[in-house]
Amino acid sequence: MREIVLDTETTGLDPLNGDRIIEIGGVEIINLVPTGKVFHSYFNPEREIPADAVRIHGLTGQFLADKPVFAEVVDDFLRFIADAPLVIHNAPFDMGFLNAELSRLGFEPFPASRVIDTLFMARQKFPGAQNSLDALCKRFDIDTSSRGLHGALLDARLLAEVYLELRGGRQQNLSISVTEETKVYPDAIKTREKRQPRLHKPTEEEIIAHAEFLGAITNPIWNRMSGR
Repeated sequence: MREIVLDTETTGLDPLNGDRIIEIGGVEIINLVPTGKVFHSYFNPEREIPADAVRIHGLTGQFLADKPVFAEVVDDFLRFIADAPLVIHNAPFDMGFLNAELSRLGFEPFPASRVIDTLFMARQKFPGAQNSLDALCKRFDIDTSSRGLHGALLDARLLAEVYLELRGGRQQNLSISVTEETKVYPDAIKTREKRQPRLHKPTEEEIIAHAEFLGAITNPIWNRMSGR
């Protein structure tokens, strides 16, 4: 099963208020194992980036000035994700921005049914606990030492590990490896001689003792079965 773990960085919190995507990171996983294939791109948002947002992700307008706009990369992005389910933490946020960008270019928005929200999964599994990406990484002992600021590709990689844990964690390989070939030694196989059946005939004393025992019983079932 192919899935794409996705994360975005943006200029702000509200795509309906003109905020734009400035970075997308995507990680391909197949059968819950990262394949090493990724999508990563920065975008020129064609607007100023508030200082509060820069403090979160460190992406300045100067850095993004020579980057492509979303329209120049959208085909590559859609080709990468294809029809795979999208795994996103706090999916309504990222999906709102993605669908806003797609709608500006005349593309159909992604349906909610296509998304797996890891924040929802975490809240179901750990109700009442902190379920941010940082908190989940700490809970699952996932190394975040390289995460100084938010970054879409780095966060997508971390989220892929979190998603794996939320799905049950890595399973041990249950396959049995053969370490030694089984050998047959014909000389060790011996043919056993058939024994003749042995008759177990009661002695005269046993017959007399049995008759006396039956005589002490009223209408014994043995006599009915033997036709006596």
